[in-house]
Amino acid sequence: MNILIGGAWPYANGSLHIGHIAALLPGDILARYFRLKGENVCYVSGSDCHGTPIQIRAKEEGTKPEKIAERHHKEFKENFNKLGFSYDIYHTTQDQYHKDFVQGFFTKLWKSGYVYRKLTNQTYCESCCQFLPDRFVTGLCPNCGKCARGDQCDACGSLIEPEKLKDIKCDLCGRTPVFKQTGHLYMALSKFQHFLTDYISGAQNWRENAVNLSQRYISEGLKDRALTRDLEWGIDVPLSGFEEKKIYVWIEAVLGYLSASKKWLAESGGNWDDFWSENAVHYYVHGKDNIPFHTIILPALLQAASGLHLPDRIIASEHVTLEGKKISTSNHWGVWIPYLLEHYHADSIRYFFIINGPEKRDMDFSWREFINSHNGELLGAFGNFVNRTFVFIQKYFDGKVPEAQNNPKVKDTLTALYPKVGRVIEQGRFKDALEAIFTFIRSANKYFDEEQPWITVKENTDKCKETLHTCVQIIANLSILLEPFLPFSSAKLRSMLRIEETFWNYVEIPGGLLLEKVEMLFDRIDKEMIREEEERLQR
Repeated sequence: MNILIGGAWPYANGSLHIGHIAALLPGDILARYFRLKGENVCYVSGSDCHGTPIQIRAKEEGTKPEKIAERHHKEFKENFNKLGFSYDIYHTTQDQYHKDFVQGFFTKLWKSGYVYRKLTNQTYCESCCQFLPDRFVTGLCPNCGKCARGDQCDACGSLIEPEKLKDIKCDLCGRTPVFKQTGHLYMALSKFQHFLTDYISGAQNWRENAVNLSQRYISEGLKDRALTRDLEWGIDVPLSGFEEKKIYVWIEAVLGYLSASKKWLAESGGNWDDFWSENAVHYYVHGKDNIPFHTIILPALLQAASGLHLPDRIIASEHVTLEGKKISTSNHWGVWIPYLLEHYHADSIRYFFIINGPEKRDMDFSWREFINSHNGELLGAFGNFVNRTFVFIQKYFDGKVPEAQNNPKVKDTLTALYPKVGRVIEQGRFKDALEAIFTFIRSANKYFDEEQPWITVKENTDKCKETLHTCVQIIANLSILLEPFLPFSSAKLRSMLRIEETFWNYVEIPGGLLLEKVEMLFDRIDKEMIREEEERLQR
């Protein structure tokens, strides 16, 4: 099976924060899992590098927009690598391959008959002397009355146009903009009303938020959307008469899944058509704000261009709050990923955002919960089981796995855990999958306690050997079952047990194997760090 996994493209205008990681982490879980199953995987993402915000940041810093984008793209790649994200390609919209692909796709779209010219009123700030991108126009939403931007209301989720807003303001200077007439190319999204109605009604394995929000857009009636904008920083429109226009970032960014996968498959010797045919399964992983771009816009673009494979599974996460408050980059209320990676174990970060992930409702990040989660669950349950087993073997069996029979009940439970965990991973229920594994880990600790090897090592050596042999088999299989979730500690375990090849099925370690470089998986975090981190956040 060909599995394409698309992770949303973070905007290269500032550091990644915890909300980004919570939304994007499921993509890596899926990629690692499907590779273990032996499937053909293409896992792609990249940095969204165009648009006015980057241009404005460049002016503030006295540099060029491409320098801002390059700096953050490099930082993003480093962050994702340190977090263990196993992208096959982490691309950038600045890459010439992407630009050429988008322009070619745009030309095909123009010829499809779904694009037309239209004179439209676009917001222009006379104080800033520029047309304003929709995201830089604020006002009151015509549907719910809450504060919204000119392309989308985050409060109610509506897609809107700036002229529909009430009491509009320029987000750059706070003054009231005017509307100037300008010519643009529009996509006749309204022509896809019936197609998208059928497509969304037949959706399977979408998260509930994606289904509900998409159906609401359909019920409200789809509106045609602009494909071009009067911008300075972006990809040129490849059509005569539109040389001064740029391709709107909302179309360009979602086409990154196509351009990135095509580039990687060309370089790796794969077949792009195989991953965009009906013989593939597509997962799209992103935050709640990006739902309409993956369930409405992208399917319409794919259908218009030539009937390419449509999204199969939508993994859309709810929001992340911080200590009970909304994350705000402008108010510096956030926890930034470079800091988190500098001070904490990558698997601790991954564990917290999976086991508490915003799959069905918003999640709240608190330093107290994060540090207690590490100490109590990763270290206290998982790390403790591994450590007590290996230390015992080193002390009493010269570091060699005792030669004995494996406990048949434990083996049966482990064998059954693979399909059980796999099913819920494929359904996008990552919390349930990880919880199933940790429920087993807690039972393994109970097994160790009940078997009392510290007594049987003196009174019943054969029983002690069976206990320790069984515990080693548990650890070996945990190194595979936890690979999609905790890749760093899993790799460390496989190194200790000399496991070279891994597949998504039960594995057994032979007796007599000498354990290699045994060490603690995790260190305890001093609880004083809770107070220090809370104070640092307030400062």
